[in-house]
Amino acid sequence: MESLYETLALLTGALIAVMVALNGGLSAQYGVYSSTAMIHLIGLFAITPLCLIRRERLVCRGIPLYLFLGGALGVPLTVCNNVAFARIGVSSMLALGLFAQGVAGIFVDQYGLLGMPKRKFRAKSLAGLALTLAGVAAMTETFDLIAVLASLAAGVILLAARTLNARLAERTSLHASTFCNYAVGLAVALPVCLLLGRGEPMFAAFALSPKAWIYLGGPLGMCVVLLLNRTVTRVSALNMSLFLFIGQVFAGLVIDAVFLAAFTPRLLAGGLLVSAGSIINMLLEKKDAGRVGSGGGNC
Repeated sequence: MESLYETLALLTGALIAVMVALNGGLSAQYGVYSSTAMIHLIGLFAITPLCLIRRERLVCRGIPLYLFLGGALGVPLTVCNNVAFARIGVSSMLALGLFAQGVAGIFVDQYGLLGMPKRKFRAKSLAGLALTLAGVAAMTETFDLIAVLASLAAGVILLAARTLNARLAERTSLHASTFCNYAVGLAVALPVCLLLGRGEPMFAAFALSPKAWIYLGGPLGMCVVLLLNRTVTRVSALNMSLFLFIGQVFAGLVIDAVFLAAFTPRLLAGGLLVSAGSIINMLLEKKDAGRVGSGGGNC
């Protein structure tokens, strides 16, 4: 059964890469903050009929308020992704984000943050992280400090958001938690847009784009949130990052090659290095789990 969820994680990663590209097109049309509000509004419109059809009601009683912050984190996540997308390629941005997820994941596991179980950091995991860092360096052909910082921030925010959303789904339901994600996100995105987005094209002269595909990021994001809510608690955090990365980066390579004409062997080599680093850590995790399960090792 775990292999099914790992396959879903792989698919989710590919969908994230496509979603980022679509949202980047929307950002280019309307501006970073305006597009962020639009993405959450479109996503909310997409999930609401599913909740109504399934007659799902959100019961907030007994649920810690911090679990609803996953939706709010979607706002800075989208902003960071849109900023980075405008400056560097999809694959480079996603690779930087994965590295940030890996480092943040160490702290989450070490201290049991966000309600996750504690898992002690092992020095031998540094080998996998070193390969991952080498791959990220290879894929980042043009160093842009703002894009690098935005990509790293997006990785950390994504890790926190997907964990909170998945835990909320456990306390409510898959569709109700996704509705909360977009409702809370929109409640945050609208005032941010009004405060910071006044000078963007959205406010100057709004017009629908003939490129209808740029509006699909919201519905696709809804699918991503649903899939993440389904898989995050059923696949280990390390394996989740691995399969998300493979789906994201290699779909990103295709997008860079087909739509941005930015594919190079260096990007492919970097993607393979990051994959190798992730696989090493995954195998080490499974080996340690096997030892613990057989009573043959101490942490």
